[in-house]
Amino acid sequence: MSLSSEIERTGIHAGSPVRRVATRAIFFVTGMAMGLWAALVPYAQLRTHSEAGDLGLLLLCLGAGSLLSMLVSGRIIGKFGCRAVIVAAVILYCLMLPLLAVFSDIWLLALSLFIFGMGIGLADVAVNVQGTLVEQAADKPLMSGFHCLWSVGGIAGAGGGALLLSAGITPLGSTFFAVVLVVVVTAYSFRGLLPFGAHEEPEEGQQKARPNFRLMLMAVMAMICFMAEGAVLDWGGVFLTQDRGLALEHAGWGFAVFAVAMSLMRMTGDAIVSALGRKRILIIGGILGIAGYLMVVLLPGWILPLCGFALVGIGAANIVPVLITLAGQEKVMPVNMAVAMVATLGYLGVLGGPALIGFIAHLSSLYVAFSAVAVAFLVITLGAYKLKY
Repeated sequence: MSLSSEIERTGIHAGSPVRRVATRAIFFVTGMAMGLWAALVPYAQLRTHSEAGDLGLLLLCLGAGSLLSMLVSGRIIGKFGCRAVIVAAVILYCLMLPLLAVFSDIWLLALSLFIFGMGIGLADVAVNVQGTLVEQAADKPLMSGFHCLWSVGGIAGAGGGALLLSAGITPLGSTFFAVVLVVVVTAYSFRGLLPFGAHEEPEEGQQKARPNFRLMLMAVMAMICFMAEGAVLDWGGVFLTQDRGLALEHAGWGFAVFAVAMSLMRMTGDAIVSALGRKRILIIGGILGIAGYLMVVLLPGWILPLCGFALVGIGAANIVPVLITLAGQEKVMPVNMAVAMVATLGYLGVLGGPALIGFIAHLSSLYVAFSAVAVAFLVITLGAYKLKY
């Protein structure tokens, strides 16, 4: 479906405020679901009696489910549109959230995480495609603001989950609060979701086009940034409680601090991108990511490592929004396919990366694993010089 025919049919321009609000809302609820999982990870580890290596395998199921759905997401979104895919994905991960809070059998939990990951993966790609189309139609930077709501959702999920758990609410009860909120917000946003998945039907030649070097580099850079984010999401709480002496009920603080810093940077991210340029955003962000992770592994106690997680959030805040925007501007593939490709390989970092970190921690320690993430940020800093702006 073309953009002009959609405007004629609904009277709602793709760049209208209704579309922008709906896009932000889906970013929010998806981030909240992932943030709540961050607060539940230590409890899942206790229920299943998992060691670092076993927990890494468990988290790999989440990444595998997401990767499976993301691999076909571009074509699914192009065929059914952003709206249908987003609604189906939200229903899927809402059904799984309560199961993640109660299963003590590691195989049942693994299956639930796999399906949960499928829902998160589809929602992530579809809302990024919608965000790219809305941004292009509005003809001004919007992507950092969209991703800001994912960070705010992460705060609501991780921080809010930690507060509920501290107040004596069970993990299962905490998930019910989240599911109700997700359903209400998604229903409110339904009208603003795009029924189509690209501005226009791609030409046959475009469908068969292969990604160029820049798209592949963007995917690797996004993967590293998301891996750094996933390390905080799934391992930050474990590191702070087991290695830094933080109380178990406050395990979600690591990701909450990271998400607060990220969201604050993204609130003004579009203005910052306009002022500094996308290239400088990538270079500076990579340097701050390195510095933040070095603070986490080198400084004592739990307060200073929390500050390190915050610095990582500041540096990573606008990297992925910039990369998604640049991917949507490449002409070798349709928008839905280009964004889906970068998002698919990128989100593999946040969903599959923690499993890799678990293996490294099992062989050595989380100190070594987090140090490896710091080194990986060099690829983002150096890769910024190879992209087209």
